[in-house]
Amino acid sequence: MTIRAVVFDAYGTLFDVYSIGALAETLYSGQGAAIANLWRDKQIEYTRLITMSDPQTAGGSKHYRSFWEITRLSLQYTLDRLKLDASDANVEALMQQYAHLTAFPENIGVLQALKAQAITTAILSNGSRDMLDSAVASAGMGELLDHVISVETIRRFKTSPESYGLVQQVIPVKAEEVLFVSSNAWDALGATWFGFTTLWVNRQRLPYEAIGPKPTFTGNDLRETLNLIANS
Repeated sequence: MTIRAVVFDAYGTLFDVYSIGALAETLYSGQGAAIANLWRDKQIEYTRLITMSDPQTAGGSKHYRSFWEITRLSLQYTLDRLKLDASDANVEALMQQYAHLTAFPENIGVLQALKAQAITTAILSNGSRDMLDSAVASAGMGELLDHVISVETIRRFKTSPESYGLVQQVIPVKAEEVLFVSSNAWDALGATWFGFTTLWVNRQRLPYEAIGPKPTFTGNDLRETLNLIANS
């Protein structure tokens, strides 16, 4: 195994999407975890609905909306579903917090170690480019990532093959020379199907998906990336 590039998913992998629950709990006492979980589930559901409902249109789905807009609409649905006050002030506070999600603590050290070994580093995300730029800057990762790749250029979300194909349009490597790292099991599966070498960061100690091949590797946090590079 020769790994020439490490490509990270962003939301859930580098940035803790459930950290939004702390602010949600402050705004809606007793509902923070429920908001964070339903918000995330609906966000992913909307990306799949958009991509699957119009998979053949050239130039991307005609139903496409930016990930930022999807995130806002998912929040609105969540608050309506939980019968909570969807005031403009609360929605805006949560959205601004989403733009600066908490990064997982091991991120910086792992990225620094990869850069020291001259490994190409990148993000491939459903996130809009402005969302990703805000999150990366807030976490202090800007100089540690060679590329930030957003699917907005093709208007089609993961797990479409076109979305994973963006990596090789930017980084001249073979698919198997890419270590794709995601804490989302569905994303790790999609990347494995595409042909990447994959690492599923199973932070929540969940079972494997029941369909498809298992990811190439599994670990508990991003530090497993360094172990794999050391043995490649």
